Amino acid sequence: MHLTEKLTKLQNFFNKHYCCLSYFQLYSNMSADQHFKIRPEYALANCCNPTPAQPVVGFHSHDDIIKLHAADCPNLKNVEQERLIELSWDDILLREQFKPDETYRSLEENDFRILELHLKVGLDYSHKVARLLYLDKQEVFDRHAKLRDMGLLRRVPKLMIRYRKGVVDNKWIKHRNHTYYELTDRGKACVEYFIRNSR
Repeated sequence: MHLTEKLTKLQNFFNKHYCCLSYFQLYSNMSADQHFKIRPEYALANCCNPTPAQPVVGFHSHDDIIKLHAADCPNLKNVEQERLIELSWDDILLREQFKPDETYRSLEENDFRILELHLKVGLDYSHKVARLLYLDKQEVFDRHAKLRDMGLLRRVPKLMIRYRKGVVDNKWIKHRNHTYYELTDRGKACVEYFIRNSR
């Protein structure tokens, strides 16, 4: 079964039973993993095609490429054990360094405050963000729309969501009639760059 089919099956199950996984927690790793890049000395094994959501083991092949297998891949039982290498995805992933551009330079103080809040609490909606940051509600609505247009935030589909940690412990609710936002990968890189260079 393809990953897309598995995700659809899971989503249908959770929707049917009002289960307790948020869109963010259910999909964030899986969807992002479809576009990850790895260093040229590594290659994904075709048998298990691991993603960064899984523990991984390397196999040093005869062509000097390290083939990446999921740690529970059954084919690992049949290979020369001395060729297996313990690896971390931190060693494997090719991460592009964030570089400030015109979009970054056009951001204002309250844009960064909103991005920092999303970095801290995860997904949330404009009215709540306005209260937490003591900002005008309409201003946050407008800035959320602006940051989404810039590709720094994305809207979260109406599934099940979890209250922020420390607000209502272990509480899951059906998506209310709010537009929830969360950071995109670019938004996360942008605000992390800002934090590193403004302290």
